[in-house]
Amino acid sequence: MRVLLNIIWLVLCGFWMALGYAVAGVVLGITIIGIPFAIASFRMANFALWPFGRRLVDEPTSGAMSTIGNIIWLVLAGWWLALGHIFTGTVLCITIIGIPLGVANFKLVPVSLLPLGKRIVDADDVYAFMRSR
Repeated sequence: MRVLLNIIWLVLCGFWMALGYAVAGVVLGITIIGIPFAIASFRMANFALWPFGRRLVDEPTSGAMSTIGNIIWLVLAGWWLALGHIFTGTVLCITIIGIPLGVANFKLVPVSLLPLGKRIVDADDVYAFMRSR
């Protein structure tokens, strides 16, 4: 079921959302200061391509720098990526078939706003979830 959802996701919205993250990564990677944000953006582009079967967990070792980085990210790229998820999720929820994909888009809004301090793990990896607590 995950594979089927991921294929439908990729066709309907995953490619375009990943492209948005990739563009943000390229723009942020132009400067030396923006390289950590570009890495986070490319990581999120990978997640936006194939999200079902994976989850985001909090990185327990992230500290104050990730909080400061998230504030900078929010101003530079996070707000318009979140708007992309909200718009795409709303359009998908109009159709009955697209409701699960729309809900998945809405679940990606918080991480598109504040991606630093998160780690992508397999959804079946219970230990990764436990370590993040």
